[in-house]
Amino acid sequence: MTTLTRRSLLGTAASAAAIAALPRAAFAKQLLRMSTLGPGTSPNLVMTTFANIVNGALPDYEIQLNATGAATRHVLEVAMGRSDFCMSSPIIHALMRRQAAMYEKIEQAPELVKNLRTVLNFPMGVYHIAVYGDSGITSMDQIAGKRVFLGPPGGAAFTTMARLFKAVADLEEGTDYEAVTLGWDAATAAFQDGNIDVYCNPTNAPSPALTQIAVTNEIRFLGIPADKLETEGVQALVGRPGFSAATLPAGIYGDNQLNEGDVTTLGVTVGIVTNQNADEDMIYEMTKAFYTGVAESGDTSPWLRAITPEGAVQDINLALHPGALRALTELGVDIPEAARG
Repeated sequence: MTTLTRRSLLGTAASAAAIAALPRAAFAKQLLRMSTLGPGTSPNLVMTTFANIVNGALPDYEIQLNATGAATRHVLEVAMGRSDFCMSSPIIHALMRRQAAMYEKIEQAPELVKNLRTVLNFPMGVYHIAVYGDSGITSMDQIAGKRVFLGPPGGAAFTTMARLFKAVADLEEGTDYEAVTLGWDAATAAFQDGNIDVYCNPTNAPSPALTQIAVTNEIRFLGIPADKLETEGVQALVGRPGFSAATLPAGIYGDNQLNEGDVTTLGVTVGIVTNQNADEDMIYEMTKAFYTGVAESGDTSPWLRAITPEGAVQDINLALHPGALRALTELGVDIPEAARG
């Protein structure tokens, strides 16, 4: 037990007086936790940009990024009030409501999703299925026997790509080709070093990582053939919440992109979500600051041009947070009924 003496009491009083004399701003900053996917992914880029813009424009807040773990777990943490923001997606919300897939054994999932609100949606991008020009691979059915990065094991990208290769080329992961078990950042490095034959990444085009590779290497992107697009397997993927058939343009990676025409692939929408109890004015200020910052940075960061206020409600199936609703309405966005809750 600590004994209070006159000296310690005076010292405590002096310390308190010194603290009281400090600027109010020193104590006003609110620390907030935001979880996202790992480096090398477009959600990491977008959400790092969100945090940097907010931290620079709004001195009352500091967003700290967590780039470990899976989005399917992050949303539970936000719903339970243990974290402030995370990446989510329309397909995750649908699975939580149905208590399906990875949420099958989580009885609280249908109730927990009711605690989540959308801050904004953005295009995660289109699925890039990249090979080097000298690999000899020009179509999905030629990946048999190859080392393939589908995405981190257990993640949505891994499952999506495994299903796509099965639907288009009837190739089974683990039987017809080797699925490399790496994280996003390590897989990018492994592909750059030539240790992976096929590299899959859902990202906005042009992706900084793939742009860097294409500067000195010829690359090709594999796509969904026209005669496979309407098949049951492909349509089952395209029809999921937040997914669509999308185009990866020819030449978007410069002269070293060997595709003679546009590539048909999968597009996917994701978003930033928060807890329904997050402060309305805070979310409003952050949303407005983010889109102002994005507009100012589009010339120096071309991939940011895909991030627009109108895209904030694309494929939305989880109501906007009231602060985000107010901000997007002021920005002139046509708010669909699904976003109003």
